[in-house]
Amino acid sequence: MPAPVINPQELRQSRALFQQLAPGDRIEVEHLVSVGIQSWTTKVQGTVVRTERARHGLHFRRNFDDKVFSDTILLQRPDGELTTVTLDEFTSLRRAS
Repeated sequence: MPAPVINPQELRQSRALFQQLAPGDRIEVEHLVSVGIQSWTTKVQGTVVRTERARHGLHFRRNFDDKVFSDTILLQRPDGELTTVTLDEFTSLRRAS
């Protein structure tokens, strides 16, 4: 059974928030993970260290000039750990209070 995708309005809000993020902003990221027939949600809170749109070559046998990008956020968690979050259609962003 495929995992549900977040609703289009929430996806637009998450993308808009990503564009506004600056170092020092506190956010909460919720991500729907699916492996086989199982799905679960993970949440992480932290302080934005940086955001970037990274070009990568994750796709096999693509044309050499195809441009594939991922939006990523480097977060510092409350315990000091650094973690990278890659945004996709299963990711939702919120400002943490």
